Amino acid sequence: MLTTNDVAKVFDTILSTPGMNEMVKIDLKISRKNVLLLNHVIERGLSSKEDDESLSLLGSIPEESLQELKVVADECLQKAGLIELSEKLNTLGDGK
Repeated sequence: MLTTNDVAKVFDTILSTPGMNEMVKIDLKISRKNVLLLNHVIERGLSSKEDDESLSLLGSIPEESLQELKVVADECLQKAGLIELSEKLNTLGDGK
């Protein structure tokens, strides 16, 4: 059985293989509902606590890669016209 540290090393190795920094174009057609859900999942994953053992792989990912992922999530919201709705939903969630 692999430890969390071993899994992080394997993941880091995969991310550093040749060609992983090359840009790819993805033609993606998904519903607005799924764009909103995808954005929420990305934001939740990026904002989760670092000490959460299930998400400890994020600790080995460079900060710039995490920021790029956040930009992708925001671009998806923008293209779907859901920025304002997402912001309002986030303010509802903040009241918990």
